[in-house]
Amino acid sequence: MDRNQNQVAPKELLSVTDGIFLTIGMVVGVGIFKLPSMIAGNTSSATEFLLAWVLGGAVSLCGALVYAELAARHPDTGGEYTFLSRGLGNGAAFVFAWSRMTVIQTGAIVAVAFAFGDYASEILRLGEKSSAVWAAIGVVALTALNLAGTVQSKTLQKVMEIVLLSALVLLALGALVAGGTPKPAPAGAAGAGFGLAMIFVLFTYGGWNEAAYLAGEVRDARRNMLKILVIGILAVTALYLLVNIGYLLALGLGGMRESKAVAADLMRAIAGDKAVVLLALVVCVSALTTMNAAVFTGARTNWALGRDFGLFGFLGNWRDKGSTPANALLLQGAVMLVLVAAGSMTPDGFSAMVAYTAPVFWTFFLLTGITLFVFRARGGEPPAVKVPLHPVVTLVFCAMCAYMLYSSIDYIRNPHFGPKFGNMVLAGLLVMAAGIPLYFFARKK
Repeated sequence: MDRNQNQVAPKELLSVTDGIFLTIGMVVGVGIFKLPSMIAGNTSSATEFLLAWVLGGAVSLCGALVYAELAARHPDTGGEYTFLSRGLGNGAAFVFAWSRMTVIQTGAIVAVAFAFGDYASEILRLGEKSSAVWAAIGVVALTALNLAGTVQSKTLQKVMEIVLLSALVLLALGALVAGGTPKPAPAGAAGAGFGLAMIFVLFTYGGWNEAAYLAGEVRDARRNMLKILVIGILAVTALYLLVNIGYLLALGLGGMRESKAVAADLMRAIAGDKAVVLLALVVCVSALTTMNAAVFTGARTNWALGRDFGLFGFLGNWRDKGSTPANALLLQGAVMLVLVAAGSMTPDGFSAMVAYTAPVFWTFFLLTGITLFVFRARGGEPPAVKVPLHPVVTLVFCAMCAYMLYSSIDYIRNPHFGPKFGNMVLAGLLVMAAGIPLYFFARKK
């Protein structure tokens, strides 16, 4: 490979609008179709249910403000990798990049791929392992799309998001207009706990941090990343509230608790059974939108890893044609196919991938929040964007990360979750830990 190719840098091809679209696409996904019933089951009233969604948006906004300052300080393609490298050293950055390549990003994409496979199988079943087959098809297709180039990827992202957001708004407005027969929760009934509800809420809001990986490709990133993150989170919060109000009006809190597919039940209440196929198409679009945005940003960390460590030097090649990290995309695709195969051997591929990724994800989310305290302590030139009410806002974000880390590991003890997926939790932690000796080996290289 020509050494001069490694000198090709990412191009600033993304506008504020592009960044907002990508941010929304990273957040709005299959969670809004799968998790509201679980959240309803852990809240005691409709007011508390909606409060959980507002609080989820507020906590995510705190995180977005932290990331906006971090991106303003270091507007490079690489996101948390860059922040950890500058704040906590190359060792932390390397283990993160290794974990993101093998656990965090790839596992999260495959989780969504399995959800895509579940709904695509409702339209056309492809054998006994239909969900896994569809998941693999989605991984291969979107990796190929991103290999074609940044412009092609972001254009499809906009098209798919417009379809998805329009469908969600129409679904919610249909519920507002048509109403339904909402079923109240039984008198005195209460969920298992508001804290558990927040775990599901924050999972549904997850993904906004991926916008940090766009900083090296956004025009005037030092100022525009704040707009991208804040507007993106506010838009998602408003959309989630609208959709969940529709769920409540049509089904009621009691009906949501009993539902195994709350969006499908809402569609049935509005338009009948035949409309559920249309909903499956919407969910497929939702999953593909999320996957495309995550494939786009995931390869950027792998590129940064290859740029800095000779052991993975082949990943640091940025292809000028299409402005894309080609080798990083190919390796990421291969890892995802391995995880699809692993998930296909469990009772539920989606849940398996959540178990595999969650503890590792929240570990590095917490460490990234801590880096802001490190940068502030060092002083230096003030960034163009600063977190308001620091350190309160930053501490709220770090506390949330610590709580989610504890909760994701504690799932091993859950009588329903642990026996089925406890091994996946341990597998994710072991793969992360393998990055520590690998770092010392890579440093010698």
